[in-house]
Amino acid sequence: MKQVADSETKEILKIARESLALPGDFVELGCYEGDTSLLFAELLRETGSDKKLWIYDSFEGLPAKTSEDESAAGENFQEGVLAVTKREVKLRFLRAGLPVPIIKKAWFKDLTAADLPETIALAFLDGDLYQSIKESLALVEDKMAEGGVIVVHDYNNPELPGVTKAVDEWLIKKPFKLVQKDSLAIIKLV
Repeated sequence: MKQVADSETKEILKIARESLALPGDFVELGCYEGDTSLLFAELLRETGSDKKLWIYDSFEGLPAKTSEDESAAGENFQEGVLAVTKREVKLRFLRAGLPVPIIKKAWFKDLTAADLPETIALAFLDGDLYQSIKESLALVEDKMAEGGVIVVHDYNNPELPGVTKAVDEWLIKKPFKLVQKDSLAIIKLV
């Protein structure tokens, strides 16, 4: 099941390429099968960057929805769907001949700041649900490099209304600016 549209992939890669000039590493919270992670790893290798790629996932599928996630359109996004093993993701990197990133298996609520790199140039958040996005934003907000970018997938997706709610609530209290393109929330420090 393809999770990120081609137009979104182009935009994410454009932002990643621009983020190469910033201090810090790339992180992805919610990697599923690793499609976007593979693209980041390929970009880092192709450009000779010394940045590291850190990816995080429960590898147990989606957590339970909260009331913020309820949507008649989003019935496919139930607890446990989108499960893939950490081993399967690692094998995809090996088959592609790409360096295996730092892979952390955990629910986002169980991660702490120490589990992430010291500085983040680019954070790609694809947690699909309200609580996951809320927790992801809290994890990366104080680690973003000056000029760093947070990209949240599924913003304004009617199937996943919790994503938009989590981002909008977070932005009210934070010195970040939202730029939206398609169903991506592109967030920059102001």
